[in-house]
Order: sequence, then structure tokens, then C-alpha cells
Amino acid sequence: MQRKAYVPGVAALLAALLAGCTGGSAEGGATDETNPGDAGTATAAAEPGRYRTLPEPCGAVGRETLDALLPGIRQITDEEQRERAYQGEATLTYDSDRKVGCRWKVGSAEATDHLLVDFERVVSYDSAVSDDSQAERLFATRRAAADLPEPAVTDSPAGSPSASGTTPSSSAPESAESSASPTASPSASTTPADLQPRVLDGLGDEAFLDDELSSPGSTAEQRTVTVAFRTSNVIVTIEYAEQPMTVGVVPDSKEMQDRARNLASRLADSLAD
Repeated sequence: MQRKAYVPGVAALLAALLAGCTGGSAEGGATDETNPGDAGTATAAAEPGRYRTLPEPCGAVGRETLDALLPGIRQITDEEQRERAYQGEATLTYDSDRKVGCRWKVGSAEATDHLLVDFERVVSYDSAVSDDSQAERLFATRRAAADLPEPAVTDSPAGSPSASGTTPSSSAPESAESSASPTASPSASTTPADLQPRVLDGLGDEAFLDDELSSPGSTAEQRTVTVAFRTSNVIVTIEYAEQPMTVGVVPDSKEMQDRARNLASRLADSLAD
């Protein structure tokens, strides 16, 4: 059988091609065409939020706290019925890793009390926006929707310039005395400044409180206190409402706010653990 002749030129061509594939050069330098500066211009993905899961909402509120928020629960004589009242009812959710809640409703001889606790884990689908930043934006929207009043202006000390920049005149004692009378005896409908809807300090990363009176289809007024706070990428909302059985009785604002804030503080602590 006749063999094919070996062509030296072909061998040289193959050697050159192999050398090119290895990326080497006669000086041994790299021939990689990648621009070293490109790696520094790549945008790093935003940090994920602290929380990946949510607590079981109906178990997040202790029985002692429920006793304080829902006084009628201790008046339930049937043990099985009282146990169901403590357990609450989970709210409808389609993704328990993103949003969960629980509600309680208990009546008594004095009033009917409602409690709703809602947990929402915010996730950003924009790689340039962190979960925390997305939660901060959402919380700001909800705070704006609450339409909180502007902080009250503290009265100026006697003899100092007032908010309008003028100094009260000392030559009108009678008018000053007459104006002090209604101040000393505020009407029952007046809400003290420290109980007005407001931004709260020292609760989560940010928080606010709302307080509203309404008459839902009856003459008995219902008070609803809402406390919402954000911790990292989780937003917690508490709605606490009370409607008295007696017409003309108005639920106490301070008492309800204290109860709702106490619960909010406990939930914030449990999230921090």
C-alpha cells in the first residue's frame, strides 16, 4: 500500500494554530482581549433582607397579652369556647412566606374587641434595589396613606416670642385670663397632643400610630388604634378596635394605645431574637 507523503508545511501550520489557541505569545504575555476595567463596572446585586420566613401569627401573641387586649375572653365560661377564642383565626394567605395574619374577636358585657396582627415580608424583584429599601418605600406609602397630622407646636413660654414672632402683650390681663379658661378645661372631644396619630420612636426601624373614631352603622362609636412598624424587610401591622355596648361611651384612647404599643414592642423584640 502506498503511503501519503508527509508535508512539512502542514505540520508548521498546525503548530501555529495550536500556539494561537493557548493564548500565548513570543514574549509570554497574555493575549486575552478582556478589558480588565470591565470587572469593576459590574453592578453588585443588592443585599437580601434579614428575614427569609415569617412567624406563625396566631401563636405570636401570648395569652396574657390577649387577656389585656380582649377583656371579654376571661368572661367566657365554656372552656372549649374560651380556648378557640385564644387561638384566633388565621387570615387568608396565598404565600405564607410572604404574608400571614391572625384575627381575634371577643365580646363582653361592656364592649366588643377586635384584634388583627399582620406580618408581611417584602422582597425586591429588582437586583439593584435591596429588600430593605423596597420595604422602606412600601412603609413610606402606608404612612402617607394614614394622613398623620403635623406635630403640634408647643406653646411658647411666658414672655418669649410666640410662633408668629410676636411677644404677648402684658397690658391685656383680662383677655389673657379669659383665653386661659377654655385652655384649662378642654372639651371631651379634644385629644391631647401625645395621643394624636403620630410617628413613633424606638420601635423597629420606623413606626407610626393612627387613632380613629367612627360609627359603623350604629350610634355607638368604635375606636380603632393602628400601630405599624418596619424591621428590616418585614412590616408588622396591628389593628386594635373596640366598640362599647353602651351608647355614649367612648373607648379610652390612652388605654387602647398603650395596649397596642405594648403588643407591638413584644412583637418587635421577638423578631429581633
